[in-house]
Amino acid sequence: MGPTNPRNGLIGLTASVLAVNTIAFASPNLRSSFPGRRVGGGTRGECTARIVAHLVPDSNVFGMSTSGELALVQGPTANPVELTTRFKPQGGGAAVTRTIPASSAGFILIRGRSITAPTVWETSFDCASGGATQTDPLAFVATVSPPAVSLLLPQQETADAATQVALTSLSQRCGSTVPTASTLARFGLADLVTPQWPEMLPVQCL
Repeated sequence: MGPTNPRNGLIGLTASVLAVNTIAFASPNLRSSFPGRRVGGGTRGECTARIVAHLVPDSNVFGMSTSGELALVQGPTANPVELTTRFKPQGGGAAVTRTIPASSAGFILIRGRSITAPTVWETSFDCASGGATQTDPLAFVATVSPPAVSLLLPQQETADAATQVALTSLSQRCGSTVPTASTLARFGLADLVTPQWPEMLPVQCL
């Protein structure tokens, strides 16, 4: 075996430093540049205008804890329809889709969701399901509700702490109800509440 080339060692060290820096700066870059929105709905028509919101930080990016808890809130409507929520790796790969049965206004906690890479989380109402297109005179405008779109990261940072505390508190109220205004305020979404919202909302845990 010949003598070791010092240059090779230097190249290896440089590559290692670059790799560490790439990992270190990936999360902050994603947090500042993701273009999604955590509140969906808002167009004409009863179904397509119904609010659905991801309970994530106002940056619209959330680093998940090892518990794998996520939550969303859906607003009031006279004609509930199914929700479709989808998780797709940002770098490419197969998406995982889940259908949530139609229900009235309330919080929905999703448990056991684990990821290993940045993942786009998208949720919308299936306005073509149920009887929405028959009862809504403005249903011709769209059959798909504008989705809530957020970015999930596999590790938590300081920016996620307040949201995680609020999620943990919500998970302890499964099967019961919580005050609408104060609970949404903990997630920075107090402005969603209108006179049409009930004062108390149920917490459904899946």
